[in-house]
Amino acid sequence: MPKIGILPSLLAADFGRLAEECRRAADAGADELHLDIMDGVFVRNISFGPEVVAMARRAAPELPRNVHLMVARPHEYVDAFADAGANTLLIHVEAPCDVAGTLRAIRARGVRAGLTLNPETPAALAAPYLRAGLVDEALCMTVHPGFGGQSFIAAALPNIRSLRAMASALDISVDGGIGDETAAACARAGANLFVAGTTLFRAPDMAAAVAALRASAEAARP
Repeated sequence: MPKIGILPSLLAADFGRLAEECRRAADAGADELHLDIMDGVFVRNISFGPEVVAMARRAAPELPRNVHLMVARPHEYVDAFADAGANTLLIHVEAPCDVAGTLRAIRARGVRAGLTLNPETPAALAAPYLRAGLVDEALCMTVHPGFGGQSFIAAALPNIRSLRAMASALDISVDGGIGDETAAACARAGANLFVAGTTLFRAPDMAAAVAALRASAEAARP
């Protein structure tokens, strides 16, 4: 089973102090930093561009940047975000693009390729890309993408179980409504990477919150 990882989501950070918030996540013991990129088309919100990824690389160079492209044409942004310093680029299986070609383009830039599924999207849609060996990480959304602070959707848990059954060594991440209890539920289903925004950035002590989330996941995993 792949190792547990805790990924603070910068979407919940103080936007007036983003560089300091990146540094705070690194100092708190996070494994990676999660950055949600929204174009106002694929989802009804607008967030960060490549410049924020580059800023995160400068502010906390030791913290890998896990970049989630919630955009309608992800193939057009691969080079920009790779150049900015993304270590992982996640695209949506639902995106209107050549999904396989985009995953290959990400890999060609030396970046980990990830595939994201919305809560209602069946895991079977990811199967062809897993079989082709194009996916380094699968992200199961446990809320509807676009806005932080939403409640966890338990109906997404079967997708995690299905993906783990398909690929025992795959990194499976979850994002949306993740706290100690929901992280444990996802870990039992087979997830090993946990994206959390409000739970971590709004905690009085981020290091303690990271440690608690990690402990909950570790204790619950099969």
